[in-house]
Amino acid sequence: MIRISKLAASVQPSATLAAGAKARQLRAAGVKVYDFSLGEPDFDTPKHICEAAEKAALGGQTHYTPTSGTAEVKAAVVRWYKKVHGYEFGPENVIVSNGAKHSIHNALAATVGPGDEVIIPTPYWVSYSDLVSMTGAAPVLVTTTPESGFKMTPHQLSAAVTPRTRVLMLNSPCNPTGTVYTRAELEALVDVVLGTDVAVLSDEIYEQLTYGDAKPTCVATLRPALKDRIITISGASKSYAMTGWRMGWAIAPPALVKAMDTIQSQETSCPSSVSQAALIAALDGPQECVSEMRTEFAARRELTVTRLRDIPGVRLPTPDGAFYAFFDVSAYFGKTFGDKPVTDSLSFCSALLEQAHVNLVPGVAFGAEGFVRMSFATSREVIETGIARLKAWLALGT
Repeated sequence: MIRISKLAASVQPSATLAAGAKARQLRAAGVKVYDFSLGEPDFDTPKHICEAAEKAALGGQTHYTPTSGTAEVKAAVVRWYKKVHGYEFGPENVIVSNGAKHSIHNALAATVGPGDEVIIPTPYWVSYSDLVSMTGAAPVLVTTTPESGFKMTPHQLSAAVTPRTRVLMLNSPCNPTGTVYTRAELEALVDVVLGTDVAVLSDEIYEQLTYGDAKPTCVATLRPALKDRIITISGASKSYAMTGWRMGWAIAPPALVKAMDTIQSQETSCPSSVSQAALIAALDGPQECVSEMRTEFAARRELTVTRLRDIPGVRLPTPDGAFYAFFDVSAYFGKTFGDKPVTDSLSFCSALLEQAHVNLVPGVAFGAEGFVRMSFATSREVIETGIARLKAWLALGT
């Protein structure tokens, strides 16, 4: 019998992917499921991006590329950041990987290990803590609350830093809360970091999806001294509806990029050659597609917030970015739905899916018990009907 390693046994499966798998099982059995579990745009990849990939494939660009990506795709990343953020760096600062999650893994694997600590504000994306733990380092979770806008304060950050702290992980706009730190708030956090030896990993995957007055900030542009100790992570999945293309990247000091390149060379070798051609078209091509998707997400956000706030007992901070509503359902804990007692977010989501066929992700997976996450990256019709079913089901609790 093959024994399972301690590493594999210690890692938790992705809660969002697990929730999606449960929904697929019900659909396979003929059940209509209103699935709000996955953070995936429901739009097709824009046509000009697909055409670039097709042209590359037919033109013979189907072979291995350099491990960190082609010179052309790195140049496209360099151009995009200069144009959008005024952030200037060279191709030696760029590594392209198989999605932003892969980039985060490589960055952590190249910077931390046993005995080290990584600070993560909660709520956090489900994979952060396990990606840290897989390196042997320890995640240090700093709790934020709705009252603070789910934002970590400079005082909290300063209190969390120890001699073993190596990295601070930031995510703005945030999954799961939709929180967007202001530039001034990020400057205050960065100033704490600059008084230490801590590096910053800034996950900016949702940077093009902000609403109202909220604006994204490229953290690397905040202080000149930060450039030598920041890792900027982003990708094409969310803004360009390219989840299946698996295109993510990291921008970091050259020595760290070289270390990540070495790790990636042993893990996966190069990212997809055809997907790299598609990414160049996404970054260099027309951006109206992004604006159109953002406008629709903004409308869905308003619909989601309005309908959820109409449910008694539900508390919902307004999400300023990404495409998630993260709301408090703890008022319903202690109630029974059908024959199912609800005592926490996990039992809440399980009963809701089983009985009302509405699929949400439990907040405990994000380090925030009492909450659930709903993705509004789906049609308005599905949002309307799904929330109506949630409201009707909640009224049945005794």
